[in-house]
Amino acid sequence: MPLNPKIEQVLEMIARAKRPAYHDLTPQAARASYEKSAPILEVPAAPMYSIEDVAVPMSDGAAVRVRLYHPAEPQWANLAPALVYYHGGGFTVGSVNTHDAICRMFARDAQCVVMSVDYRLAPEHPFPTAVDDAFDALKWLHENAAPYGIDAARIAVGGDSAGGTLATVCAVLARDAGIPLALQLLIYPGTTGHQQTDSHERLSDGYLLSGDTIQWFFEQYVRDADDRHDWRFAPLDGTRGAPDFRGVAPAWIATAEYDPLSDEGEAYALKLREAGNAVAFTCYAGMIHEFFKMGGYVPDVARAHADAAAALREAFGIE
Repeated sequence: MPLNPKIEQVLEMIARAKRPAYHDLTPQAARASYEKSAPILEVPAAPMYSIEDVAVPMSDGAAVRVRLYHPAEPQWANLAPALVYYHGGGFTVGSVNTHDAICRMFARDAQCVVMSVDYRLAPEHPFPTAVDDAFDALKWLHENAAPYGIDAARIAVGGDSAGGTLATVCAVLARDAGIPLALQLLIYPGTTGHQQTDSHERLSDGYLLSGDTIQWFFEQYVRDADDRHDWRFAPLDGTRGAPDFRGVAPAWIATAEYDPLSDEGEAYALKLREAGNAVAFTCYAGMIHEFFKMGGYVPDVARAHADAAAALREAFGIE
């Protein structure tokens, strides 16, 4: 299909703005740019009963902020399900602030608590710090669920782009640790160590996420070329320490037709299916990378939001 007309307008607006590409900035300047631009096209912020920032201890002695969104007053006799959410940003940019609106949307529409994880970023904190932070935060929630009104038996993981990568890895680590997960919600996840798919070739320029920016993000994150072969960086094709993917949480996977990452997201869905896992996969026609965060300007994004929230409710057993 052709590009969605509103997406075309978004790309035209970005071109007219003539902002420097992330790969032409320092990591610190790129973060500031993303923090400023991230909310512009978002859906309105849904009201919450409460929002709380908590400093969660990590296994290396550091503390990482998580933000807990409660859409309704906690009911201690009827604990709520929860989504652990990892923001996108190439492991280099992004924060709980840049993904505030999407987390509020999930909390409201999936009728669950959302825990957004402010994992540490590269290059100051290279691979595998983000993975370790992501899983440490999940373990913390599983162990401390009840005091926050959360049902430890109904936890899902999710994320977009690099956050989707972290969610895929946490789903495997959770299986191995005996932590039950209701769902892994993967929004255009990165899953390959080397960008050699057809969609990377066709869509590397002109569709928001460029091939040059992808390489720049990864150069900030990986310590050396060997890290690109680690399954925790490349769950689709990583060979270093690669696990068996049988018995992981059911997956809901969304890709975008005009996204360089589209082929690897679809290939990962197939990999999970071939391992015997339940997978729902949708490629959203006419859309580009980051489209989930454009719902305030692109009306058709509402369908994807609704699909994702419905998948969470079904996984949580909410009618």
